[in-house]
Amino acid sequence: METSPSAEIEEAATKQKSSNGRKYPQSVKYSQYLQLDTLLSAQKMVSSEDDSSKAIHDEHLFIITHQAYELWFKQIIFELDSIRRMFTSAVVDERQTLLIIHRLRRIAVIMKLIVEQFEIMETMTPLDFLEFRGFLEPASGFQSYQFRIFENKFGLKPECRIQYNQQHYRSVFDNIKQRELIDKSSEEPSLLDLVTRWLERTPGLESSDFNFWKKYEISVNRWIEAEFTVPAKEEKDPVLRQIKTASLEKQRETFQSVLEFDKYTELKERGDRRLTHKAFQGALLISLYRDEPRFHQPFQILTRLMDIDSLLTKWRYNHVVMTQRMIGSKLGTGGSSGYQYLRATVSDRYRVFLDLFNLSTYLIPRDYIPPLNNRMKRTLSILHNDVPNDDQQSDDGDDSPTRQQANGANFYVVQA
Repeated sequence: METSPSAEIEEAATKQKSSNGRKYPQSVKYSQYLQLDTLLSAQKMVSSEDDSSKAIHDEHLFIITHQAYELWFKQIIFELDSIRRMFTSAVVDERQTLLIIHRLRRIAVIMKLIVEQFEIMETMTPLDFLEFRGFLEPASGFQSYQFRIFENKFGLKPECRIQYNQQHYRSVFDNIKQRELIDKSSEEPSLLDLVTRWLERTPGLESSDFNFWKKYEISVNRWIEAEFTVPAKEEKDPVLRQIKTASLEKQRETFQSVLEFDKYTELKERGDRRLTHKAFQGALLISLYRDEPRFHQPFQILTRLMDIDSLLTKWRYNHVVMTQRMIGSKLGTGGSSGYQYLRATVSDRYRVFLDLFNLSTYLIPRDYIPPLNNRMKRTLSILHNDVPNDDQQSDDGDDSPTRQQANGANFYVVQA
C-alpha cells in the first residue's frame, strides 16, 4: 500500500532532529503547545461568582489587560536574566555585545508596547470601573511581584523606594515563594551593578594608560577659560558682566561635582548618583569617543539602557494619569494613598541609570576633547597594526599581543 506524499512528509518531520540534537515532539498542536485551555480559562470574573447573569462587562477587559502585563513582565525578566548572565561572565566577550544590544532593544520594544497598552484600559470609563472596583479589595497592582523583581534586577535600590503605607514593599506579599523570589532578586547583582563593574574596566582610565580623567580635567578648564572666564572679564556692561560671572561660577560648580572625588562621593551617598566615580568616568569616555570603532557597541548599550529607563518612567507616568482619571484621589484598593503614592514614584529617585542621562551635562565641544595617543588609537581600532607606536611616550613601546589584549579586550573583563 502506497503512502501519500503528505504522510511521508509528516513522518519525516517526526523523525528529524533539531540543530542541538534533540528530537522534535511526535505531534504537537497549536492549542496544546500554548496551553490555551489553561490560559483562556484563567479569566475568573469575581462579579459573576454568585450569579453569571450579574457579570460586569468591563471586568473581563480589566483582567485580560493585567494578565497581558504580567506575561510581558515575565518576558522582560527572562531577557534581563540572559543579559545579566552575559555581564556576569568572567569575560564579557566582544562577540556577545551585539546580542546584549539586541536583547536590550527587545526589552525597550516590549516596554513601549505596555506603555501604549494603557490606551486600552482607558476605553473603560471611571463609572464602568466603579461598578466592579469594590470586588477587588484588597487586591492591588502594587502586589505584582514580577514588577518588583523587574525593578530589582534592573537596579532600583531599596533606599530609592518610597515606603508603601509606611512599610517595606515586600510586606504586602503573603506568598512565601513570591517573597523568596523577591528577596533573591534583591540579593543578586543587578544589571546596574554589573554595568558599573563593566564601565570601571573601560580602557583609557588608568594613569599608566591614556589617563583620560586628567586630560579631561585640563580640557574642561581650557573650555571654561575660553568660553566663560575671558568673556566675563572683557565684558564692559556691569549688568552683563554680573550675568556672565554668575554663569562662569555655575559652570565651575557643575564640573567640580564630578571632577572632585569627594564631592562626587558625597552626591552618591546622598542618592544623587548611581554609578561609582570610576564607572562614571568610563561612561563619559565612551560618550565622548563613541565614534571610535571599539566604542560603537558600548555606546549603543548605554543608549539602550536609557531607552528602557525612559520607558519605565513613561509607564509609571501613564499609570499615574490613568489612576487619577479612574479614581481621582480615592484610596487605592490595597490601602495605599492611590494617586498620591503613584505620583511620588515618577521622580529621579526611581531612575536606575540616572547618571547616563546626566552625561550630557559634562560633554564638552569636540574641539576640546583630548586627542587620543597612539596606544589608545590602537586599543580602540579594529586593526591595531594600522596605528604606529608612540616612540616618545613613556607609557608606550610594548606592542606585543599581550599588551594589546590588556589594553583592548580587557574592557570586557568583569571582576566579581
